Amino acid sequence: MTDTVAAPDGQPLAQVLLELDELVRTLRRECPWDREQGVDDIVTHTLEETYELIDAAHAGRGDELTGELGDLLFHIFFLSHLAEERGWGDLTQVTRGIIDKLVRRHPHVFADASAATAADVVERWERIKRDREGRRGIFHDVPSSLPATLYAQRLQLRAAAVGFDWVRAEPVFDKLAEEIGELTEALAAEPPEKEGTDKKRGPETAAYHEIGDVLFAVVNLSRKLRIDPELALRSAAGRFQKRVETAAALARAGGEDFSGLSLARQEEYYQRAKATEA
Repeated sequence: MTDTVAAPDGQPLAQVLLELDELVRTLRRECPWDREQGVDDIVTHTLEETYELIDAAHAGRGDELTGELGDLLFHIFFLSHLAEERGWGDLTQVTRGIIDKLVRRHPHVFADASAATAADVVERWERIKRDREGRRGIFHDVPSSLPATLYAQRLQLRAAAVGFDWVRAEPVFDKLAEEIGELTEALAAEPPEKEGTDKKRGPETAAYHEIGDVLFAVVNLSRKLRIDPELALRSAAGRFQKRVETAAALARAGGEDFSGLSLARQEEYYQRAKATEA
């Protein structure tokens, strides 16, 4: 018989989870705000909490990460309780369902199948989804509401599961260069813009579609390089923000207003800010 898993304060894990379940039920009964919430209301906050969790994980802020995990756990309990009220299932069914799914999708761990690499595991997952879980079509159950980079990744992974994928990353560089060339050609074919215009290019323009192809190719390259494009882009955006703020501070220290400088002068301060990171 295995030992009971305990929380850091010595309480059994099951006891702590039951305490959280009872707390959620109490809030639902007695808190005016919690009584008013529906599934649509809560999932909006759940998405926000998920992004806060991602930020903490990406930045390596351990203490903050555990707090965000707690917030997300509360949402899981609350949404499970709302599902129970509507007769959709309860937390026990939610937990039983994910246990059964994980066991079913890991026959190389819980049965006699074998998987030597992570790629083997993913390929088996997709086959199990199609053959044993009744998923239909190559792109079964890919939500169109996913963030664009994740949506592109999921589509690419499903295509790869049926063999429609490059074996190595090198050909994707060629594809990316091809797409950039097509974007350049599309822009060259557009009539000259009137000076001062800020009209956005929409779906009616070739450039709109070509930039989409470029971004899709970048996501594909990221996938082949085993880099999460969402996290990589967030990291780059964060570095850009920090460098510009540092450049502005350096300009102020030198008696200059960064926003009033020429681009060449701003770039000098930007490069100085970049050098300070080392």
